[in-house]
Amino acid sequence: MEWKRKVNWRILVVALCLILTFSTLSFRIYWIQTAEAARIMETAQKQWDREHVLKPKRGAIYDRNGEILAYEGKAYTVNARLKPLDARDEDVVKDPYYTANMLAPILNAPVPELVKNLTKSSKVVELGRYGQKISEEQRNRILQLQYPKLPSGEQVKKNQLPGIYLTETTRRVYPNNAFASHVIGYLDLYDEPKMGIELQLNEQLAGKKGHIAYQRDRAGYQLPDGEGEYIPAEDGLDVYLTIDRQIQDYVEQALDTVEQQYKPQGMTVIVADPQSGEVLAMGNRSQFNPNTYYNGIENYNNHAVTTMFEPGSTFKIITLAAAIEEKMFNQNETYQSGAYTIKGQIPIRDHNNGAGWGTISFLEGVQRSSNVLFAKLGYERLKLEGLKKYFKKFGMGEVTGIELPYEKKGSLINLEKPRSPRDWAATTYGQAATVTAIQQVAAVGAIANGGELLKPHIVKEMRDPHTGAVVNRTQREAVERVVSEATAKQTRDILGKVVSEKPGTGLQYQIEGYQVAGKTGTAQKYDPNTGKIMDGRYVVSFIGFAPKDNPKLLVYVVIDDPQTDAWYALWGKMMLAPMFTSIMERSLQYLQQQPDLSLVKDKQPEKATTKKEAQAALTSSPATPKTLPKFEGMSTTAAQLRAKQDNLTVTVAGTGTKIVKQYPEAYDQVVPGEQIILVTDRVKGTKMPDFKGKSLRDVMEFSSLINLAMKSTGTGFVTQQSIPPGTVLQGTELLQVTLQSVSEPTPAVPTTPPPGQEGSTVPTTTTPSNTAADTTTNPTGGNNTAPPSSGQQTGQGGAAQPPASGQVPPPDKPGDQTTQTPTTP
Repeated sequence: MEWKRKVNWRILVVALCLILTFSTLSFRIYWIQTAEAARIMETAQKQWDREHVLKPKRGAIYDRNGEILAYEGKAYTVNARLKPLDARDEDVVKDPYYTANMLAPILNAPVPELVKNLTKSSKVVELGRYGQKISEEQRNRILQLQYPKLPSGEQVKKNQLPGIYLTETTRRVYPNNAFASHVIGYLDLYDEPKMGIELQLNEQLAGKKGHIAYQRDRAGYQLPDGEGEYIPAEDGLDVYLTIDRQIQDYVEQALDTVEQQYKPQGMTVIVADPQSGEVLAMGNRSQFNPNTYYNGIENYNNHAVTTMFEPGSTFKIITLAAAIEEKMFNQNETYQSGAYTIKGQIPIRDHNNGAGWGTISFLEGVQRSSNVLFAKLGYERLKLEGLKKYFKKFGMGEVTGIELPYEKKGSLINLEKPRSPRDWAATTYGQAATVTAIQQVAAVGAIANGGELLKPHIVKEMRDPHTGAVVNRTQREAVERVVSEATAKQTRDILGKVVSEKPGTGLQYQIEGYQVAGKTGTAQKYDPNTGKIMDGRYVVSFIGFAPKDNPKLLVYVVIDDPQTDAWYALWGKMMLAPMFTSIMERSLQYLQQQPDLSLVKDKQPEKATTKKEAQAALTSSPATPKTLPKFEGMSTTAAQLRAKQDNLTVTVAGTGTKIVKQYPEAYDQVVPGEQIILVTDRVKGTKMPDFKGKSLRDVMEFSSLINLAMKSTGTGFVTQQSIPPGTVLQGTELLQVTLQSVSEPTPAVPTTPPPGQEGSTVPTTTTPSNTAADTTTNPTGGNNTAPPSSGQQTGQGGAAQPPASGQVPPPDKPGDQTTQTPTTP
């Protein structure tokens, strides 16, 4: 009985335990399915679902010819593991001080900064900005530290710098360093765009992010029937600028030269095509390297578009064009120079301390940059409303809309709200108004192109990075016609005389073989705190275009307060003129703009004899062979400069930027005068050379190099060619040349050269018509006028002249006997 009672008791206990257990389980199940269902499902979803953001590739930036200026390159981030994952993990930083000392020279980082990071309590740390986005070269140096090679050549397998590992990422690379840095801009450490095109076109360059979502199992494998979503990233567009790398190089070199010698407070140069409004180069000083922006940037401003300044006498171009357009300017009309007084106002004085030059013509007033003339034109004739109308039409006081950030619009406050008549009269010659350099370029470009104000562009097109298809292309955009073509031409002619004829203030800006038109400018600087003029502090400038009658390039040079003790009226000769002429001449030659040989003769007849004598001496002496350098692989401009240094005569076939073939071949022996042909990577657009006087072999080599069909008749040297020199070839033409031996008679050609033709080496032809043509176009023709003497220099427009020295310049034109105030020789 006792045994049965114990059994029943045990059954009861077990039953109670089972009931309690199942009740607890039932309650727990109920709780999980109701109260905690949402939380558990969320946790499960996190385990199942995976989502990744797909980062697009940022578009590259190129120059107009496809030279890369910025791209997204491979980079690495340096990390350090400070605590082991488990007891067996030895890949941790064991000696922070040793590790820091080894990495410091590679990362260009201070040792204390690295030690600070390597002694933190975290499990894994980054090494600050010094360890972020390092280059491939830095990464390889770290790997060499970790796994060095023994003297035997065998590589150590054990990590000698434990705890340091690298993760791959991307960074923005600027292969040309400081080249056009203010135009391009940069990305910071966190890929945020700063300045320039990087900021202005960030949306187009950055592209659009994508993402991928999928479900996975416990092992991490994607579930075959799981839900998912995939939206691909859209890579950013490639941006092609209007900048030409070669012309930009010329600008950078000129800026570097002046900066090193005179250390000005700031400088700006803009080179533009006035026919299209495209900016071919834009440079500033000081500058910075966008690859190492974190080292500090002294100048964040792109002076060309963000800095406002008084333009000085370059502003007179607008006043001149307005007066001509309104038929208020007669270049032969005369006026009394020196000073001009508006009743009750301080007199307006000419820049030679108000001495003036006596009674002179309006043309001479422009050439001498007379403030009095432009005050008379503006105050008496155009009046306030006329000035406001034309300055507004030329874009002053408004942004140009160029594709660069933070553009300023300048100020015409003394035209809009003049406090006195003198204030708005002073605007006519560039005082009491502020502009930006790009506004000046656009305004003067309207004179150069025939009267249309164009919107300046620095972006040429945007392309799909995968297909190369053009997505967006900027077109020539005329804002409005500001003056007639006739007015623009007359203004160009007058500006040409400012540079080409005495007493113009721009004589030092002449370029041999090219007609330059332009205007000098000098403006005093004001103390930003007191608003008073600062003695000896000036902004000097020159804006000019060439060739005058069909301008291909416009160059604007601005120099702010150079560090020199020289008198400021000499700054043009010291700094501006060398910069302008170097950039303009080299750029015109690079663009294959042929010089006008008649201008060379007109300017320097005395050198013709010297040149002729040199040629005669060269002919009479034995030719010394030279070894031809290897031009293949050089840029076209570099090859031309190298050939010029070696006194070699070259013909460039094509319009590309790189030399791919040459004749004769590299290291061949050549004699002076031998024809050398350089073929670029873009043959289309080649101009036909002048083969007169050349051998058949020269013609055949040229034709072979560019795949041009050719036929010849006769023997000897070329006297006629079917395709005129300078013709742009399409590749489908047939070139026919006629050759003749020098021993054959040429009855149609006079035995004695016409007057002025002595010493001509241009081969003649057998037809009278061609002979006549040669006579009229020969650069050594005899109908040249004597050039102006080179002994006189004049200051820049808007700058004071030195004290009179007693020398009286010659009359402005034959028969003009007007007494003139002496100027500095």
